[in-house]
Order: sequence, then structure tokens, then C-alpha cells
Amino acid sequence: MASTLPWELLHTFLGVLREGSLSGAARVLGLTQPTVGRHVAALEHALGQSLFTRSSTGLLATEAALALRGHAEQMESAAAALQRAATASGGEVRGTVRVTASEIIGVEVLAGVFAGLRQRHPGLVLELVLSNQLQDLLHREADIAVRMTPPQQGQLIARRIGSIELGLHARPDYLDRHGRPATLAELRGHALIGFDAVTPFIRAGSGRLGGIGRDSFALRCDSDLAQLALVRAGAGIGICQAVLGRREPLLERVLADQFAWPLETWVAMHEDLRQNMPCRVVFDALAEGLSTHVDA
Repeated sequence: MASTLPWELLHTFLGVLREGSLSGAARVLGLTQPTVGRHVAALEHALGQSLFTRSSTGLLATEAALALRGHAEQMESAAAALQRAATASGGEVRGTVRVTASEIIGVEVLAGVFAGLRQRHPGLVLELVLSNQLQDLLHREADIAVRMTPPQQGQLIARRIGSIELGLHARPDYLDRHGRPATLAELRGHALIGFDAVTPFIRAGSGRLGGIGRDSFALRCDSDLAQLALVRAGAGIGICQAVLGRREPLLERVLADQFAWPLETWVAMHEDLRQNMPCRVVFDALAEGLSTHVDA
């Protein structure tokens, strides 16, 4: 095997792996199909293993390809981080910063923060990854993360913002039709909006609802944005941030004295970015914007 593998071969490999065909990868990567085929063949030759087999539906990854995927994706993240760092130069705040946050935080809070940043620093390019999955800052999948749990990785700079409280909410007209529950037990008689897949984070919060879980939900979705939209539409009772509920004239909090779920909120970035001016500017702006949101 070659001592070093050209990144372009691995980049093409990831494209084929994700698209399932040479033509699909060529379209996404901006290459010709023969070029994609040559890259795959060159990588297979360098590794001495087959990476794909043909099927009626396209190309199927071999076990060797699946084993290689994680390493190639780490290289992809590192290459993207290198490119972002390379664009950060000069006295002007200029460069690309990649931020990851949950859906609700990204849409309801960070959109405004990003708008302000771009007005003050038009040389900034901001990438926003909305996901409830924790992106790995050590592998530079993102530069900065907004997290609702304390960061556990030691090589991170982290700032605690405060606590964002979650509460049960519904539209008043829904409650007028179906009644206002007086206890957590009475929630079982309502149309409840909640999660579909059970995660450790969800399990930790379910105990606060007196044992109410997935089987009790009339509407199930793992998108926080979709759940909030259902609550706003009057479909039932669901969980949303108390600060958002206070801003919404069409939302009413339910059982505030019996259900409150505080989430510690942090902003974190890799310590290697301490001297990166664009990252520092974005980090401080996120901390300020989130602090305003928490205190509202």
C-alpha cells in the first residue's frame, strides 16, 4: 500500500459511498464519471482491497469500505477546518466559522445572532449545522458548539451561559376544548406531542413526566422544530422552552408548578482556536446572544 493516500481519492470515495453510484458522486463532486471511476480504482489498488460491488441498485460498499469511512470522514473534517483557518487572516475579521447547535437554538436564537455578526463583519462566512447529535469538536467537525450539557472533552474552551427551562405548553383554544390538566396524571387524557426515538437524553427527561413516555404520545417526531410547530398549531400539549412560550401570545404554559426541566447551556470550542480571530468573535457573539435569550 502507498505510504500516503491522496486526499482527492478519499474525497471521491466518500462521494461514491454517500451517493451509491459513480454518476451520483460525479454530479455532487463536479467531476466526470470516468474520473470518479479512476479515483475509486486507484484507491482500491493502493489499498489492495475492493471497496464496492455492483448491484441492481448501484454500488454497494464492502466491509473494507465501511471500515474506512470513519477515518475518511475525520480527514474530511480536518481538511474543512484547515480551509476555514486558512481564510482567517489580516486585520479584518474574515474567514469561515462552523457552528453546531440544536434545531430550536439554531432557528430561534442563532439566526438573529448570525444576522448581527454579518452586519458587523461582512467578511465572515458562517456555517450552521442544526442537529441534536453532539458534533465532535476535537475532530473539528465544527469549530464552535452550543450544547445543552456540560462539555466532557478536556481540550475545549467552554463558557457556561445559564439554564434554559423547558415546560409544557399548548394553545389556549386547545385547552378550552379539552380542559386544563391539574396533575401530570391528567396529561394521559390529552393529545401529547413528543419524541419517536428513545435516547439517553430523552430517558433522563421522561422521569420528570411521571412515567409518561413514547407510548403515551399521540403525535411523535424527533424534530424539535416540528414538535414546536405542532404545539403552535394547536395539535396538543408539548414541551418547549419557557422563554419561547412567554414570547408567544398563542401559547399557554401547563402545569408550571409540576414540570420544569432546566437545561444547562454552554458554548464550547477547541482550545487550538483560542487565537483564531473569527472564531473568537463568533464565540463571544454566541455567548452574548444566548445570555440575552436565557435572561429574557
